[in-house]
Amino acid sequence: MVQHKLDIRGVLSNLPLFRNLDAEEIERVVLPATREIRSERGDTLFQKGDQLSGMYVIVYGQVKLAFPSASGSEKVLQIFGAGESFGEAVMFLERPAPIYAQTLIDSLILLISKQAIFEAIERDPTFARRMLGGLSMRLHALVQDVESYSLRSAAQRVIGYLLQSAPESETQSTEVTLPASKHVIASRLNLTPETLSRIFSQLSHDGMITVSGRDVTIHDVERLRNYE
Repeated sequence: MVQHKLDIRGVLSNLPLFRNLDAEEIERVVLPATREIRSERGDTLFQKGDQLSGMYVIVYGQVKLAFPSASGSEKVLQIFGAGESFGEAVMFLERPAPIYAQTLIDSLILLISKQAIFEAIERDPTFARRMLGGLSMRLHALVQDVESYSLRSAAQRVIGYLLQSAPESETQSTEVTLPASKHVIASRLNLTPETLSRIFSQLSHDGMITVSGRDVTIHDVERLRNYE
């Protein structure tokens, strides 16, 4: 794995979560409680049942959170990328993790201790509001997921996922890159890989998209939005 020189202080200062903390607080409270985790693709950051000692921030790379099953399959809950954090809710609950976290590609991740987070919350109400805001947005996304699985067809889920990656102002053609393998994307959308492949084939046959590996060309965004 390629090693990168990292300015941890600079990374923390530029995270939205810590942007209102002054340099002295980051230096005194957050920095000493932060450690680097350099993970290769497929590494497990924590298992289901583990107690989390802090929250995680991705400097670069990708991480999936998933539920394991007795059959060996998984349900991917979320996929996180650079600049995003995860593990906060489990950290606050101080209960065993109900999910596991695994890197999808080589990644550099910061683990910030629970004690440092609690100190920042006590000292800075803005930090606490941002933390609550982030957790609330994540809960809202999970509710939308449940609604999607319950009320939308498999094709509608796939189309919605593709359109999320397209620029909101775009109505003509655009290209999106899937953030993970089709197997992971299928699990994220509560589909089997075979169903996802079948939908991609149907959309390609109808001239909606062209798929090349993880790259998907949407030929007409507005037409795809109205696809039945």
